[in-house]
Amino acid sequence: MPILDKIISGGQTGADRAALDTALKFNIPHGGWIPKGKKTESGPLPDVYQLSEMPTQDYPERTRQNILDASGTVIIARGALSGGSKLTHTFARVTGKPNCHIDLLTHDIFESAMILQSFILENHIRILNVAGPRASGDPAIYHDVRSVIEAVLYLFFLESDIQANFSPEYPKSAAAEQHPKSLTAAVDLMVSDLGLKEKAWVARLGQSQVSALYFSWLDAVRLRLGLDDTSSALMAGLKHQALWEGYTPEDGVMDCLKALKARLDQTHDLKVVS
Repeated sequence: MPILDKIISGGQTGADRAALDTALKFNIPHGGWIPKGKKTESGPLPDVYQLSEMPTQDYPERTRQNILDASGTVIIARGALSGGSKLTHTFARVTGKPNCHIDLLTHDIFESAMILQSFILENHIRILNVAGPRASGDPAIYHDVRSVIEAVLYLFFLESDIQANFSPEYPKSAAAEQHPKSLTAAVDLMVSDLGLKEKAWVARLGQSQVSALYFSWLDAVRLRLGLDDTSSALMAGLKHQALWEGYTPEDGVMDCLKALKARLDQTHDLKVVS
């Protein structure tokens, strides 16, 4: 399953943070450079993000370093580039590194994802630098950038053969009469739905391949665990532990699947399944 080795950004609010949060959600290594003091417009970047500090608070220097460290840079914005996004585009062109500007005024989310997927494949991108407006300049950019990157991962999933290994039994399970109230209870329910062969298969998946579980079982897990009820005890608990704002039922599905895999890693990592 083709997937990026790493996603990096400058840690700023908006597009940068969306890229990092998507990497965290899908177990993709992340990083990048950030100005000294972990400077962002909302204050110091939280420690959950594994970025390196520059020796200076200068934004352009960290922008240049991220471009140099990446295989290629994508700038996702709305309309003509300005400010830091324009500077990023200029730096990328000067360094000769592959770069791609996606205009969300011209392309919808899925079209943008197709453009980004082509850019990644054509330029053999393994470390992707993501840039774009900060939240104060475009409050909707965070959601849109997350949607574009997730759609790219979905496109890679569709082109892989990993989904052929999934048992159809879990996706066809009926919704529980009483939904689980905690993450532990949610994992217990999911485990009870799977046969031994499926449990062992999930346990042998690589951490980055949890995305395959997510795209295969998204709707079923959301229904099975009652995650569409955003006021439920389960969603409240998941939100409390969330690493980012704007936590969605889809994010809840991924957290439950990660917990499922962690459980099965301990109990069903078999070498041979007959």
